Amino acid sequence: MITYRYTAKDKNGSTVIGSLEANSEPEVAELLHNKELVVLSVEQGKAGVVKAAGKGKKVKLDDLVVFSRQLATMIDAGIPLVHALGILSEQIENKDLKDVITTVNRNIEEGMGFSDALSKHPDVFSGLFINMARAGETSGTLDEVLDRLASYLEKTAALNRKIKSSLVYPAAVVTMALIITSILLLKVVPTFKGIFEVLGGKLPLPTQILIGASDLFSHHFLFLLGALITFGFIFKRYINTPRGRYNFDLNKLKAPVLGPLFRKMAVSKFSRTFSTLARSGVSVLSALDIVSKTSGNTVVEEAVMNCSKAVRDGEPISKPLAKSGVFPPMVTRMISVGEQTGQLEKMLTKIADFYDEQVDAAASALTSLIEPLVIAFLGIVIGGIVIALFLPIFKITELISQ
Repeated sequence: MITYRYTAKDKNGSTVIGSLEANSEPEVAELLHNKELVVLSVEQGKAGVVKAAGKGKKVKLDDLVVFSRQLATMIDAGIPLVHALGILSEQIENKDLKDVITTVNRNIEEGMGFSDALSKHPDVFSGLFINMARAGETSGTLDEVLDRLASYLEKTAALNRKIKSSLVYPAAVVTMALIITSILLLKVVPTFKGIFEVLGGKLPLPTQILIGASDLFSHHFLFLLGALITFGFIFKRYINTPRGRYNFDLNKLKAPVLGPLFRKMAVSKFSRTFSTLARSGVSVLSALDIVSKTSGNTVVEEAVMNCSKAVRDGEPISKPLAKSGVFPPMVTRMISVGEQTGQLEKMLTKIADFYDEQVDAAASALTSLIEPLVIAFLGIVIGGIVIALFLPIFKITELISQ
């Protein structure tokens, strides 16, 4: 795509200068027309002048929460946007975010709109963030929108922390179990094998299986490691394809234990994002497009995109969502009631709050379920290895006692 610099007039007659990436000048004119701007001039920018400066930046969600909250407070206090961004750029601790905000501030000083300046950093600011900022600019409620956005990001960060914390303990225990098992197979079992060879006699079947596994693991360790890496590489390539990603996301939602948790997370994120966008003044169709792209699951994305197409054809939102089979009946019925009563945002917020609690409960239940399973796994694997090693010794002791 080509970068174009444009000059236009908004509804109030103010001059707007900015840049857009498009395939042609007519496409730029159409995009500006959709923003209710009157085009004065469009010219092609120099190659490489405008690019996503956020590329490769590492900015945590918590940093964006603090930035949004502080910027909202300053704007609400009457501080001009340029001055507020200048102050924040001096006190932000994250170097990557500091550089991005400095660039955004410079672009605004050059005449670019706030949302357009943010759109140059897609690796830092999501489509949700940019479109909400644009809605706030248009409606003159940027401070309220940023405060609402900060609340949304806080809830999203809290939800992510709950899921991660529920999986840290099982992952740590399984990792330790694999390390201990590897040490036993590579170091301990070969030592016992030498002792058994000196003693002679036929070994019990469990001991023979264990020694065979140890030999395989010791002699072909690099081959097994290479096979594991190759499988991981092929699997990663597969899930990066559209069909592979769809099948992977579909199986995630259908998984026996984790599936219900992933589905509740998807419903919560959909409801919270849709509600936040709708309350900020973003149109329903634009909100659905943004929600689909930020869902994080291609199955949910397809369902929301189909919903967007159906809404364009005049159908209510709840009908295509119910047909998709992704969203529970309670969710689609509450959305239907919200549409009929004109309180869609309120209903979506209630759904999001309810499913946040459901995710919290499911994460706690998952931790309670996984802990005994992991302990049982450790007992069976490590205990089985120890028993297999000592079976011949028990047999020798019995023979000596006789």
